[in-house]
Amino acid sequence: MEHEATGRLPRAFTTPGSSSFVEFLASHAPDLLPGARHTPGGEVPLTPHGTTIVAVTFDGGVVMAGDRRATAGSVIANREIEKVFPADDHSAVGIAGAAGIALELVRLFQLELEHYEKIEGAALSLDGKANRLSTMIRGNLGLAMQGLAVVPLFAGFDVDEGLGRIFSYDVTGGRYEEHEHHSVGSGSLFARGSLKKLWRPGLDPSGAVRVAVEALVDAADDDSATGGPDRVRKIWPVVARVTADGFERVQADELEATVEAILAERTRDVRAARRVHGRQHGGDLR
Repeated sequence: MEHEATGRLPRAFTTPGSSSFVEFLASHAPDLLPGARHTPGGEVPLTPHGTTIVAVTFDGGVVMAGDRRATAGSVIANREIEKVFPADDHSAVGIAGAAGIALELVRLFQLELEHYEKIEGAALSLDGKANRLSTMIRGNLGLAMQGLAVVPLFAGFDVDEGLGRIFSYDVTGGRYEEHEHHSVGSGSLFARGSLKKLWRPGLDPSGAVRVAVEALVDAADDDSATGGPDRVRKIWPVVARVTADGFERVQADELEATVEAILAERTRDVRAARRVHGRQHGGDLR
């Protein structure tokens, strides 16, 4: 090969071309793309899967949150997996589905956006980023058909429009813009019900974090694959805010305070309901 004979990089690495790193790989090293790898026939063995991701808009940005549990069948494969990542300075991506493929897809997406910005001298628009991710998911369709599906949630701050936006996908790469809030993963049905009740116009950043965390708590209450906050091990959801100032991960002390406030309020509600029930039935249940 050229680089072995001369000690230099192959010409492909120094020849101007596409601003897409994924297209570059597809042309020169397609075997490095997740969806281009050959997989043998037969059943796919149990692999860790990420579960529930939620996103919530607020005045001035968007919050994305994910629980920390990964499951392999009925077994908890990991209690501390991270599922929410910065895609670039003004966007976040959350993963649900086959964890190994999803994490690789996220790293490739981050590199895709960074490569584009270096080549073009400017960042992609938020719509452009969402479209790039759609193309990458479509390239994974072969693995999805074999049981290794990846269904991310993408959100960011649109610097042109000055607001937070949310995008969801299906396994074929279909892209859909969601409004106000959305959730994906095994606990999404329960999280969406919670989001519908809790979200309201005019949320501030702290309020949006509270809504997102409470939706994950509700999802964990009904979905065994979604992990709730672990107060003993101090394991909290991964939560990020994206605003005009960029991507910011919410710190553990703020998350702990939010979780404690949610659980304290629910404890008071349960005790009040029991007292009412006890009076109605001639007793005092505490």
